[in-house]
Amino acid sequence: MPKKVLILAGGGGHTGYAHILAQEMVSRAELSFLVPDDDPLSRARLEPFGRVQALIKPRHPATPFYRFIPRLLLSFLQSLTRVSSEYRVVVSTGSNFCVPPALIAWLKGIPLINIESADKFETPSKTARILQHLSAVTVLQWEEQRKILKGTVFGPFLPRRRAEPWEGGYVLIATGTYGYEELLEAASESQLKNVILQTGEIDPERYEKRHPEWRVITTTDRFYELIAGAEVVVAPPGATPLEAISYGKPVVIVKYPDWSRAGTLEDARLFAEKLNAPLLSELSPRALVDALEEAKRRDKPKLKNGAKALAEYITQNI
Repeated sequence: MPKKVLILAGGGGHTGYAHILAQEMVSRAELSFLVPDDDPLSRARLEPFGRVQALIKPRHPATPFYRFIPRLLLSFLQSLTRVSSEYRVVVSTGSNFCVPPALIAWLKGIPLINIESADKFETPSKTARILQHLSAVTVLQWEEQRKILKGTVFGPFLPRRRAEPWEGGYVLIATGTYGYEELLEAASESQLKNVILQTGEIDPERYEKRHPEWRVITTTDRFYELIAGAEVVVAPPGATPLEAISYGKPVVIVKYPDWSRAGTLEDARLFAEKLNAPLLSELSPRALVDALEEAKRRDKPKLKNGAKALAEYITQNI
């Protein structure tokens, strides 16, 4: 009888890690997932692999503290029924979403595996710092992360290709789940003609009006198809640049949005170095165009797939 594995997918790039691990685990275990209750994209991405249940996410970037506390308490209450003792292991992919169900798993004696984000080098994420004390394994994606956490290096999480790479001739500019206005404005003011612009939660209408020749989207569960045809992919550090590398696409890394819980500029620089990608630290139309040309000239890195290594570890050791 296959072992039952629960994967906690906190949205955005964290759901990206869950999806990549699910690709490697689906033939090895019976998979279930917890996703944020206001995140239909995470649900759509993971439903092909197993049962998906919803759970409130305590905090988004703009959630005020007075709302965070009751949402956190509700998440703990919901986790009591959603994290069953039938699971052989629970895997956290990061973000505050994962903390309550991970703690409930630990209290029920279920082994916990926590994955640190690929873009953390100077200081650990808050989730990893909390959960490393409860985890059977803390999964590191780079050797340098040993300096900030006690864990095991598996390698970066690279998705399997779901489409054949092709040359669509367009620049794909991805701003993530919540959007990144400074990047959107720099792209909008450039002279780029063939662009697919992903705006996240930022209203796409103004960019559609300014650039009727562009394709402007908020999000899609078939984002891999856009990556597969891109000439260059532009994105902040995280899952999207790693997916672009798996499709053999040049990448431009953009500095983090100015969120209080985002990584540092040095984190972004080290992440870009791992991918041999130019880092766009000052956003301007001219700098964006120059970085695109530089990305095309650089060699693509060869990286070990950490998700496959973790799937083999879970299969053999838990």
